[in-house]
Amino acid sequence: MGPVEQIVTDKLVGQFESEVLQVTNESYMHSVPAGSETHFKVVLVTDQFAGQRQVQRHQAIYKLLAEELSGPIHALALHTYSGDEWAEAQGQAPSSPQCRGTKETD
Repeated sequence: MGPVEQIVTDKLVGQFESEVLQVTNESYMHSVPAGSETHFKVVLVTDQFAGQRQVQRHQAIYKLLAEELSGPIHALALHTYSGDEWAEAQGQAPSSPQCRGTKETD
């Protein structure tokens, strides 16, 4: 786990009582230098999200990670669920698409 990924994880753990927290560095899927920490996917399941719209959930995370989003993080894919929604999704968040700028490998 790189330093930016650790900061993101620590901040989310400190703010949310999560049932599931997955912070994934997806930078390798994009046209960035090896070892970059610029593109992340977050899957966060917490009952704190019950009754909130997706936009409210995302705004809370954007506010929490404002410093990282103004600096090292270029893109943040958020998949936020209440416990009931996560059960309905059968414990699966959508896969991230391949970046259009990434070179295909054989």
